[in-house]
Amino acid sequence: MKFSIILGTRPEIIKLSPIIRVLERINIDWHIIHTNQHYSENMDRVFFEELDLPKARYNLNIGSGSHGEQTGKMLIGIEKVLLKEKPDVVIVQGDTNTVLAGALTASKLKIDVAHVEAGLRSFDRNMPEEINRILTDHISSYLFAPTEMAKNNLLDEGIGESKIFVVGNTIVDATLQNLKIAEKNEKVKDFFNDIVDGAYFLLTLHRAENVDDKKRLKNIIDGLSIISEIYDKEIIFPIHPRTKKRLEEFNLFDKLKSNKKIKIIDPVGYLEFLMLEKNAKLILTDSGGVQEEACILKIPCITLRDNTERPETVKVGANILVGDNKEKLIKAVKTMLNKKRNWKNPFGDGKSGEKIVNILLEEMKI
Repeated sequence: MKFSIILGTRPEIIKLSPIIRVLERINIDWHIIHTNQHYSENMDRVFFEELDLPKARYNLNIGSGSHGEQTGKMLIGIEKVLLKEKPDVVIVQGDTNTVLAGALTASKLKIDVAHVEAGLRSFDRNMPEEINRILTDHISSYLFAPTEMAKNNLLDEGIGESKIFVVGNTIVDATLQNLKIAEKNEKVKDFFNDIVDGAYFLLTLHRAENVDDKKRLKNIIDGLSIISEIYDKEIIFPIHPRTKKRLEEFNLFDKLKSNKKIKIIDPVGYLEFLMLEKNAKLILTDSGGVQEEACILKIPCITLRDNTERPETVKVGANILVGDNKEKLIKAVKTMLNKKRNWKNPFGDGKSGEKIVNILLEEMKI
């Protein structure tokens, strides 16, 4: 019996780390196929070292490109590996081009697909991630939904209940496991002490619908400028390469840099970022994973999007959606800063990785 784990981005490495750790403990043949979808070493490969995870057996070195080019290269590369390894099940996580390419290749080769974090829906098909997650769900044999809400999304689309397993989200396992590593890491502690000077807000911004739209990006930057004036808090902004490039193209970068309250820093390692999240007064983001982590860590979150595939965070009161609306942003910051951090984490008990592996072993009668 053999498992192939296919991944290619920072969130996939993080969210699959609990499953990888379980597989390392048991006597089963498995390996990692890494598409290397992320092209920045500091945002990708370094996570394996930080999290003490085994290296990928295969690195496809796909890198960046258009959706069609990137996905096409992945299909070719993944197919060659799967034909060689002949796994019984392919495990993918999330909604990236790597996930779609891995699931589609396996499906064509009659290999079972296990989709971790199945059933998430933003109901916005303008988002490429929405297309990826829908298609992957419909060609998967095992759908590991994080919540009942996600399960209901799958049932509403006609997917058979026997394929669906509600297991919580591996982000809980990963956050709790990796935060312990971060808090003991001297390098991480030194970084945190060098970067942080008093209370701060944390900002992440990278979604294509935000940074590739000049008007929308300008609205968000203007809103952040207003927030920085109202509140005597530094806004720490680990800037994504894509975002920096767009800000420069749209002539918005100089304005952002000139704001002394907004501290722009290079992309940081995952453990460093966890520490920044844990100690922030407020998180502003357009990242799905960061919404989840903020909820788990009991840090108020404001999402710079019009919709979210993590509606559970909004439902429990941990998150507010504001899009690029400046007035909504100002109101949301005031609301969240005054909010009690007593919401219940909706994503499980931190044992999702173990549950997923046990279900696969049981279903495959190992």
